[in-house]
Amino acid sequence: MSSRMRLWLVVVGGAGLAALLVAACPRLPGFGGDRHPYGDRAVEAALSRHTANTVSSVTFDQRAFDTLGEMSILFAAVLGSVVLLRQTRDEHRARPEPAAVSRPVRRYALLVLPVALLTGLYVIAHGQVSPGGGFQGGVVAATALHLLYLGADYRALERLRPLAPYEAADALAASSYLVTGLAALLAGSAFLANTLLPYGTFNTLASAGTVPLLNAAIGVEVACAVVVLLAGFLDQAVEIVDEGEHAEHDGGGKTGGNAADGGDHDDSGKRGK
Repeated sequence: MSSRMRLWLVVVGGAGLAALLVAACPRLPGFGGDRHPYGDRAVEAALSRHTANTVSSVTFDQRAFDTLGEMSILFAAVLGSVVLLRQTRDEHRARPEPAAVSRPVRRYALLVLPVALLTGLYVIAHGQVSPGGGFQGGVVAATALHLLYLGADYRALERLRPLAPYEAADALAASSYLVTGLAALLAGSAFLANTLLPYGTFNTLASAGTVPLLNAAIGVEVACAVVVLLAGFLDQAVEIVDEGEHAEHDGGGKTGGNAADGGDHDDSGKRGK
């Protein structure tokens, strides 16, 4: 295809899209008004399917297909990062140089870690009944694990997050979202339609039909994806060096993190592999 033909395709496609947007704008509700038909319909649909959190109803029921696209974008982004950041033949893993951590930082990180992890899991589990959900809770749970790097050392973090199980869980969670949609098709309904399970009792964990299943799948996928993504960047920053730097780091090693400034230090809180 010539460059002129590609340009004409872009012009014609852009003109068609612009025409559709202009045709849609006159029928939008007034900004800041008290009439919002889309919001009213979303709330009505959420209540009819016993979903207390209207946002989760929109995300995992009324537009669950769009959420599948968002999940696929995250999955593809993490996959691309893993491929780009993988250790190559001209790179080596250097032993990180220990770095002292001040006792207040270490104690605070180790104290907050279980609280943050439980908070993330709670937000995922209660996505259909309270604010939050799989996306928010997954990020909180994943970042909570990395407080171990701040409060202990890099080896402790590596023991807590072996990458193979997280990569497998990421793929299984993404697949389970698709399987739920296919199950609705096999049941004679639309793809990802909320028809497989009873709607249950309003404002309880056993409510909203398939919304909790899709929400949990997204929570696991997001949490594992963030863990794998951060692992790639941390490995590059802490352990992986090229051949030119390998000899330089043989004697001392690569720094496993910045030491906290100030007085009291504890050797047991040193970072490094």
